Amino acid sequence: MVNSGVVFPNAPVSESVSHPILDAIRNRRSIGKMTGVAPDRSQVRQILQAGTWAPNHHLTEPWRFFVLEGEARADLGRAMGRVAAKRETDPVRQESVAAKAASKPMRSPCVIAIAVEPSPDESVPEIEEIAAGCAAAQNMLLAAHALGLAAIWRSGWITFEPEIRDHFSLSSRARMLGFIYLGYPAMDAPDRQRRSIDEVTTWLN
Repeated sequence: MVNSGVVFPNAPVSESVSHPILDAIRNRRSIGKMTGVAPDRSQVRQILQAGTWAPNHHLTEPWRFFVLEGEARADLGRAMGRVAAKRETDPVRQESVAAKAASKPMRSPCVIAIAVEPSPDESVPEIEEIAAGCAAAQNMLLAAHALGLAAIWRSGWITFEPEIRDHFSLSSRARMLGFIYLGYPAMDAPDRQRRSIDEVTTWLN
């Protein structure tokens, strides 16, 4: 019988096994420094498509994506700046705080905003909708890695303020999950390690 390469759940698997998907998961890194060259639209569409194949318990497909390039990034930055200035109590510092926040979306040539519009069905837990959106973001990061692009998922307190949700004309129930900054790498991938699975796993029989 031909070995299809499929790994069955009860089959023993070496932790060092090589497989394109496993390799991508292990080797993907968040890369924050990018060149000014934007990915082409076909690449961005592939990344978005990967996001839509995330697991989603109730098949509500709650994710919403917004691709920002050019001046749209500056528009988002201005909204971020206004939010940041409102929290700053020192009038002298308000301008510099706003300018710093406004500059953030300009750190990459393409930004994908990710949000979730939870299902109005009361039987659908909101946490499951958010989890689906986060799974979509991970799919998109892996897709960007597979395409040789740099990507980093950014958020921070400004992301979750109502003004940012309103900037994208989302409903009052919507949740912003963050922004994937996308481009071509202008730095080496950082060396990262993870704790052993033995430190974070309990096996129950």
